[in-house]
Amino acid sequence: MLKILAFAAGIATTTAASADDLARFTPRATETCLAAMVEDQNPTSCIGASANVCMETTEGGWSTYGMSQCLDQELQYWDARLNTSYKTVRAKRKATDAEMAELGSAAPSQGDALKNMQRAWISYRDATCDYERSQWGGGTGGGPATVSCLMYMTAEQALYLEADGLVD
Repeated sequence: MLKILAFAAGIATTTAASADDLARFTPRATETCLAAMVEDQNPTSCIGASANVCMETTEGGWSTYGMSQCLDQELQYWDARLNTSYKTVRAKRKATDAEMAELGSAAPSQGDALKNMQRAWISYRDATCDYERSQWGGGTGGGPATVSCLMYMTAEQALYLEADGLVD
């Protein structure tokens, strides 16, 4: 994230990325990074890989507009993964709740706990990224900084839900 933000603060590019260039965004760099993970590697190191490729290969990719567009494309990728994982985990937790109820267990609802956790996480993510934006004092770097924050936090949550024990 700091690499992206440093470029946001330090590069003044006037050429905006075209819609055609941004239509070529692909999550390939992120997916390649994740597929090549070794046991000790943290998957969060792959977050932003595709956005960085987009910014490096798109004309105007390092402009404020270009950065925002590339980061948003990767944000959408991670958001789709997050939504898919959440639905999978929620269905599994509801099934576990039903099994536990059938056994007469008084265990707390895993489905409800997951839903409450996700709602709290959304509020936390939004507040964190609002704080990130506030640090730019209304400057143009605030836009890319906010989208970068949303992308990183959404990716981290998607990876959390996809982690062993939550999604098969």
